[in-house]
Amino acid sequence: MSTPYPRVGVGVILTNAEGRVLLGKRKGSHAPYWSIAGGHLELGESFESAAIREVAEETGFVIKAPRVIAVTNNLETWSESGLHYISVTLLAEVEGEPQLLEPEKCEGWIWCDPRELPEPHFDASRQSIACWLAGRCYLPQPSQPAI
Repeated sequence: MSTPYPRVGVGVILTNAEGRVLLGKRKGSHAPYWSIAGGHLELGESFESAAIREVAEETGFVIKAPRVIAVTNNLETWSESGLHYISVTLLAEVEGEPQLLEPEKCEGWIWCDPRELPEPHFDASRQSIACWLAGRCYLPQPSQPAI
């Protein structure tokens, strides 16, 4: 379903003490892609509040002080589905193991080396992890000219 304007997504890179990132295998919308935790920004919600809410809803983790690290323009998703998202990504460290709280949306969670992502991988998640690894808040995609 296409919209006449971009929507705002919020993603959260959750890391553990070993430097691994938490990824979920999506079901339903965004299936069969692997992705970081996240969802939509709700009206009147801060990026930090959205990150805290989405992570708790999906994994049961209670995160504190997530910080914005990246913005992505998800044109791959738009070309595939007609849905254009701008995604804001935050970073937080967690301890322990995630719970599978939305089994209708996610098959399960795994910890991965951020340099060896499973495929197929969701556009916003891939771009966000690339930004984080590069220490940059935005990376133009090869098909997007940097003006």
